[in-house]
Amino acid sequence: MIQSMDREKLLNITKCFHHEGTINEIRPFGSGLINDTYLVTTIDSFTPDYVLQRINHQVFRNIDLLQHNIDIVTNHIRQKLIEAKAPDLERKVLQFMSVDNGKSYYHDDNDQYWRMSLLIPHSYTYNEVTPASSYEAGVAFGQFENMLSDVPERLGETIPNFHNMELRIAQLSEAVKLDAAKRVNEVGEELDFIMAYAEDMCLAENLFREGKLPKRLCHCDTKVNNILFDGGGHFLCVIDLDTVMPSFIFSDYGDFLRTAANTVAEDSSEFDNIHFRTDIFEAFTKGYLYSVKSFITELEVELLSYAIALFPMMQCVRFLTDYLSGDVYYKTQYPSQNLVRARNQLKFFNRIKEQEGYIREYIALWS
Repeated sequence: MIQSMDREKLLNITKCFHHEGTINEIRPFGSGLINDTYLVTTIDSFTPDYVLQRINHQVFRNIDLLQHNIDIVTNHIRQKLIEAKAPDLERKVLQFMSVDNGKSYYHDDNDQYWRMSLLIPHSYTYNEVTPASSYEAGVAFGQFENMLSDVPERLGETIPNFHNMELRIAQLSEAVKLDAAKRVNEVGEELDFIMAYAEDMCLAENLFREGKLPKRLCHCDTKVNNILFDGGGHFLCVIDLDTVMPSFIFSDYGDFLRTAANTVAEDSSEFDNIHFRTDIFEAFTKGYLYSVKSFITELEVELLSYAIALFPMMQCVRFLTDYLSGDVYYKTQYPSQNLVRARNQLKFFNRIKEQEGYIREYIALWS
């Protein structure tokens, strides 16, 4: 429950945004880990409800750039939907309220940043990953990229170098050199394995420098719970747009399968139970390729199998870097948890490599 003083503060924040109706109730909403989110309901049935968020500016350092990106993206998608005469338009794209200066965020006297959007009615999020929800996710994220493929303005990076494998390898090398937690001697086998694949895993950055691989506007946090569904299980729209920025399409395709297609959670030590879920891979790939076929290049299609292996390896590198640095980034419940996480991702990487031929054939079948 929100204390009365907190409620009064939140109520004053909502008054800074242009909205309809009289506020009835404000309560915590959702299960997000980054921003603080609240459901704002109004008294009258004919006025909309809202979602209020305090933006975590320790994670997102440039709030003006962040919200500018989101404004560009949502306005562009809205215009695309209008041109296509899409039915039920208001449930298919987020809409943010403005404040008096025209911005879509409010900066309060306590150096906190806030935004407020319309609540999309009769919409649902799923945490469970199934073939059905994975297919819808593939369509949703592919369509999202498709609609943004002709945005005339270049967006900034809300988290610079977020999926830059060269940077992650360099960070690992520096962590090995410093050996701050005196753990390097424990992970020689893992380090040898990673470095054997390091050059291959940095392929995207090399191709980009050569002008062969484009960067596109991507969501960069493609989880099934970042989609709103209707009551029938069909997607309405993509949400949680903080990480929308220029990236390789691998950021959306590979990152979804890293979490969704693993048979265990990323911090599980049950390594023998780690397998690559082909049902999830097939469903997501089919939906994704259906939605991106109008703009995806032959090279991008060819490298989708690389993307599936890339993201477990990248996450392994990040976990191992943190382990060697003394667990300064990821929260841990016990001393070796980051090492367990790293070994989990390496095992998953190996499972994917075992299926590489089949993966390539299935992608070719639907491209």
